[in-house]
Amino acid sequence: MPQSKVNFKRRHRRGAASLLLTLGLVATAFAVQSFAGLSTHAQRSVTDSRPRRVTNIQQPQQQPRPTPLPSPAAQQPTPAPQQQQPPTPAPTLAPTPEGQTVDDDELVTVDTSLVNLNVRVIDRANRPVNDVKQDEFKVFEDGAPQQIFSFTRAEVPISYGLVVDNSGSMKTQLEKVIDATRTIIEQNKPGDETFLERFVGTDEIAILQDFTANKEDLVDALDKMHTEGGQTAVLDAVFLAAEHVGKHKKGDPLSDKRRRALILVTDGEDRSSFYTQAELFEFLRENDVQIYVIGFVNELEAEGNFIRKSSKDKAVNLLNKLATETGGRAFYPNSLSELPGIADAITKDLRTQYVVSYSPTNKRRDGTFRKVNVRIEDAGKRDKRIAITRPGYTAPREGGKPASTKPRTTSTSNKQP
Repeated sequence: MPQSKVNFKRRHRRGAASLLLTLGLVATAFAVQSFAGLSTHAQRSVTDSRPRRVTNIQQPQQQPRPTPLPSPAAQQPTPAPQQQQPPTPAPTLAPTPEGQTVDDDELVTVDTSLVNLNVRVIDRANRPVNDVKQDEFKVFEDGAPQQIFSFTRAEVPISYGLVVDNSGSMKTQLEKVIDATRTIIEQNKPGDETFLERFVGTDEIAILQDFTANKEDLVDALDKMHTEGGQTAVLDAVFLAAEHVGKHKKGDPLSDKRRRALILVTDGEDRSSFYTQAELFEFLRENDVQIYVIGFVNELEAEGNFIRKSSKDKAVNLLNKLATETGGRAFYPNSLSELPGIADAITKDLRTQYVVSYSPTNKRRDGTFRKVNVRIEDAGKRDKRIAITRPGYTAPREGGKPASTKPRTTSTSNKQP
């Protein structure tokens, strides 16, 4: 065979092989790109089950309730967008103290490391003591004495939330619970602000009335209370309510002496919360919110065994911990007739507290838990006086705690009573 024909065939074979190789590489690249796109799409489609409180705005019953933006200040119905934008963070600059003249080029430094303690003082008979002087208070942090920066026993405005369990197990008590809640609202004083939250499960946590000083609006919102079946999410309801009240009018610690509290009405049986107890109590240690509990636990199962605690024991342990860890109190009525007296006791507790502030000697911003103890000096032959406050707090971290990047789902119940 002539040499030219052999060379031509060899070149033809090499060209064909090169073409096949090129086509194979293009096909492989296209497959990889398509798989990556599918993976990205799959990741984006995953939704998070984290609960988010919603504000239900009053609407005529024949119309479905809209889904508002999850902003505490929202008072008008606003349709929720497909993707929620994160709320604008509260400003961190402290305002200039009222009455102080500051030059344009003067640098003002404000100490924002104060720890504020709401302190109840009682005697051995659990009666409030209202005549304790500042020099009789002794504050210790991790055993080290602290110098008191400010002290007051004057009545200050209270921001509090009424967090009411509307699950099916509360059906027989709900009417009396609403009456007791109304009693608490009617005792609000000028400057006090209240919000009302009802909850069932993780996707049924709604603010029926946001912060307001208008008693009529709060009483009207009580009409929206109704029980329904569901997996009760006590931990989620408390977490979101504490987050809401903790952010309300949060400003300069030098001037912000507003007391923040929650009044939780529930049987205490948590069945399906997104947050764990560890996460909830870590959050509460970082925020100065007192929790008062009215626990209806008598109808829960009381029989347990060596392996499993009874439902009643679990509920009581949780509710007691919520109260003691935040400097509040827990009440367990045996009959509905006790509710008005409990409402009066809670209101009196909130009115007869001292606010003690100090600047910690430990300046490290390490995010560690600091144990706090408050004592009252002996006063001669007087009965022993006992100071009750939160057991400690979590110090801020350098640079602040990183914000969670996990999205939150928003759900609004369209069910009508």
